[in-house]
Amino acid sequence: MKVKLTGSDALIVVDMQKDFMPGGALPVPEGDSIIPTVNRYIEAFEKRGLPVFFTRDWHPENHISFKGYGGVWPPHCVQNTEGAQFHDDLRIPLDNKFVISKGTSPDFDAYSGFQGTALESLLRERGIKRIFVCGVATDYCVKNTVLGGLNLGFHTFVLLDGIKGVDVKPGDSQRAIEEMLSKGAVALTVGDITS
Repeated sequence: MKVKLTGSDALIVVDMQKDFMPGGALPVPEGDSIIPTVNRYIEAFEKRGLPVFFTRDWHPENHISFKGYGGVWPPHCVQNTEGAQFHDDLRIPLDNKFVISKGTSPDFDAYSGFQGTALESLLRERGIKRIFVCGVATDYCVKNTVLGGLNLGFHTFVLLDGIKGVDVKPGDSQRAIEEMLSKGAVALTVGDITS
């Protein structure tokens, strides 16, 4: 399937932060291996002057998702720490970029970039109708951001060569992809996007 980018398109890059990369506090296996492909997507949108949204976990130290506070995850992406920063190799455009922080209050968790953020209103303000989603982790924040976009009526593409999963249970990522597609997301790879 070939898709031509239009003025009503936006790219959402999910949680490409150091704590989710190998060596981080909550690593996605081989999460850094998708960076070159994610950068190609960013470049494609940047060249056309289209917006690129970078979601990030931006947790307080006492966040509800952390094991010490009743959650299931080790502390990760704590506000203003090195682990919460975007990976050094990630391409960050100079213009038309937006950083969306989620999970910012201690008692509210957010796997979707739309939960408790201004992402939807920023997209609507710009007349965005189609969103293209890549990043980590396939089975958590990517899946929930894709499903959130679909629920809000955006035509949503999941960029299969630009995502990586955790697979806490073997097969979680594949099941997440199947769920996204069954709910209406469209699968693409970098070669499917034309100028």
